Amino acid sequence: MRKFDLNIEEVLEDWEPYHAIREIIANAIDEQILTNTKEIEIKKEKNSFVIQDYGRGIKYEHLTQNENEEKISHPELVIGKFGVGLKDALATFDRHKINITIKSRYGDITIDKSSKYGFEDVVTLHAVISSPSEPEMAGTMVILEGCTKDDIEKAKNLFLKFSGEKALEKTQYGEILKKESTSKIYINGIKVAEEENFLFSYNITSLTSAMRKALNRERTHVGRTAYTERVKSILLSSKDEKVARMLVEDLEGYQKGTEHDEMKYVDVAVHACKILNATSSVVFVTPQQLQHDTMTIDNARHDGLSVIVVPETISQKIRGEQDMSGNIMRDLGQYNVEWNESFEFKFVKPSELASSEREIFDKTSDIFDLIGGKPKMIKEIAISETMRREESGMEASGLWEPDKKRVVIKREQLKKMEDYAGTLLHESGHAISGAGDVSREFELELTDIIGKISAKSA
Repeated sequence: MRKFDLNIEEVLEDWEPYHAIREIIANAIDEQILTNTKEIEIKKEKNSFVIQDYGRGIKYEHLTQNENEEKISHPELVIGKFGVGLKDALATFDRHKINITIKSRYGDITIDKSSKYGFEDVVTLHAVISSPSEPEMAGTMVILEGCTKDDIEKAKNLFLKFSGEKALEKTQYGEILKKESTSKIYINGIKVAEEENFLFSYNITSLTSAMRKALNRERTHVGRTAYTERVKSILLSSKDEKVARMLVEDLEGYQKGTEHDEMKYVDVAVHACKILNATSSVVFVTPQQLQHDTMTIDNARHDGLSVIVVPETISQKIRGEQDMSGNIMRDLGQYNVEWNESFEFKFVKPSELASSEREIFDKTSDIFDLIGGKPKMIKEIAISETMRREESGMEASGLWEPDKKRVVIKREQLKKMEDYAGTLLHESGHAISGAGDVSREFELELTDIIGKISAKSA
């Protein structure tokens, strides 16, 4: 039997037994991962609890390490990085009168207090190293006497492995997890914080330098500022439709102030919208559009599109942008563009008009005479049951098609002479001026038309 001075200068007095058990479990999980051996076991045996891995087995030399180089070289895989974690655990067990025995094929380790070599007045914690009681053992077995089942459960609850939370998506920076109750932040599978108003839980596997500094020996109460950027990176790397839909649907709480904190990151919200646009049949509308553009929205739903309500700030950000597949984001304006591009007129021949409609249509030449005859650029007047939409979402009453040199008028306008005449002359104004609505050129032409009609009537 030999004694090994642990030389512990700082004791973590805030640690409870479950904090120390956490370190034992963390080391066991790390060894299982690094050696790709079978799952660790945590079980009760008579008056003790046993934690066992099936890796390479602990050696007393491991008690001298300040930092584990192997764990540092695999930061994306393992939980621990401080070799002092085991020594902190041993000190905590001693303070709480919990007996610990560590067994491997290299020897058995217990703890005791003894005077430092050469300094009889200084008493420190020592590891007592004995010959192996089980020289054929695979891995490391830790036997704890004096801890409770509650201590074990509290320790297990700090690990993603035992939480029951399922990964929704894995990214290069970490995992998005389905929240069970409270949102939890894990770093390489061990809980470091809780969030009251997050939509998901997260397991961060790629640490920033700020996180490495914030990840203290206690591994508890890590502040949000340390992991916020990594949470954003995880979300911005997401490509999963289900995750995106959950994020975007959460935006509906924006108006009421009930959205989760992830949706306060504008770039995350925009990214989620882009995923959804690429993977689903959706149209994004603002709360104001939902209230006022009911006809267009009803048409979108009729076309099989899911209507997603987003704040005006997000709507502005996605307008004209491309999604993950290179498609233009489908807001209400883009939906109208797509609808018009796929639109086919339902033309009605003059012979198919009702007698009252035909009577008005036959006045076409008389109406043109009011402005000096039919403009030479207009070759055809056509009547259609349906029309393309204007930007407001309403079907247009009339349309000038310069490439076909054709004026198309909605059949509904033939119910009244003034409606038909007004629409015909309005579209003639576009034909003559070659300009669109709300332009100076069109307004001047419209003024000229009004003047000619007025002169005829005087």
